[in-house]
Amino acid sequence: MEPQISVVAPVYNEEALVREFYERVTTVMTCLGEPWELILVDDGSRDQTPEELDRIQAGDPDHVIVVHFARNFGHQLAITAGMDYARGNAVVTIDSDLQDPPEVIPDLVRRWHEGYEVVYGIRSEREGETWFKLATADLFYRVIQKLTTVTIPMEAGDFRLLDRKALDYLKAMREHDRFVRAMTSWVGFRQTGVPYRRHARKAGTTKYTLSKMIRLAIDAITGFSVLPLKLALWSGAGAMVLGLLLAVILLIIRLGGDAPLAGQGLTASLVLFLGGVQLLTVGILGEYIGRIYTEVRRRPLYTVREVKGPEGYQPVP
Repeated sequence: MEPQISVVAPVYNEEALVREFYERVTTVMTCLGEPWELILVDDGSRDQTPEELDRIQAGDPDHVIVVHFARNFGHQLAITAGMDYARGNAVVTIDSDLQDPPEVIPDLVRRWHEGYEVVYGIRSEREGETWFKLATADLFYRVIQKLTTVTIPMEAGDFRLLDRKALDYLKAMREHDRFVRAMTSWVGFRQTGVPYRRHARKAGTTKYTLSKMIRLAIDAITGFSVLPLKLALWSGAGAMVLGLLLAVILLIIRLGGDAPLAGQGLTASLVLFLGGVQLLTVGILGEYIGRIYTEVRRRPLYTVREVKGPEGYQPVP
C-alpha cells in the first residue's frame, strides 16, 4: 500500500537519539491510522548513526527508508533528498534531535485535512536555549523579513507539512544554496501555523552554529532579494557625493593657507572610506556571482551511497 503521509528526517551524528526518535514517530503514526513511511537521510554521519539507521530499517522494512549520503552535504540538502524520495500525498519534515516533538504531527495532519496545503510549526516556547541563541534567532528572522521578498512567519522552522501539490513545485526548484523555509513560503498555496513547545536537546550538540546561521541568512538574502545590489549602488553614489564635498573642503582649506597640512588627514580618511565601499561592493557582487557559478555547473545537489527500503521499493528521483 502506498503511504499517505511521509515523514522526512535528516540525521547527522545522532546515534544517541535516533532510536528514540524512530519509536516516537512510530507510535504517533500508528495511532494516526493512515498509511505512512519514515525517510531517514544520513547526512554523512561520522559516529555510529549509519549502523543504527540500518538496524532500524531492518527491524521495520515496511515503513522505514534509509538514504545514505556519500558525504556530508548539510541540513537543507538532507531535507531536500528526503522530499525527493517521499511518496506520500503529504510530507512532514522534522529534525531527528527530538527538539521538535513528533507528537505534534497529528495537529499538522489535521490542518492539512481541513484544506491547507502548507502547515508549519510555530515555536511558542523554546526550552533550554541561551539568551544569545534566542537573540540571534530573533535578529535572523527580522533581517530576513526586511531584506527578502518572501514572508517567513516568525519562529517557524523546518518542522512543517507540505501537500503533494506544493511539494512538486518545491522539488522543481533545484538551486544549490537552499533555504527551504523561504522556498516553501515562495511557492504559496494556503498556509497556516500550529503553535507548539520546542523541547531542549536531550543529547548531543546543536548542528546549527553561529557561522552556519550566518551562512543560512546569506543564502536566504541572496536567493530571494536583490536589495544588497541596490545597497551597493546607493553606497557608491553616496561615497561619490561625499568625495565631492570633501574635495571642495580640501580646496577651501588649501586656498585659505591657514592650515596647509589639514587636507592630508581628510584625504586619508576619504581614501579609506572609498576603499571600504569598493571592497563591500565587490564582496556583494562576489556572493551573487558565486551563486551563478554554482548553478551553471549543473552538478547534482547531492550524491547517494545507498538506499534501503521495503521490498520492491522504487526510489522517486
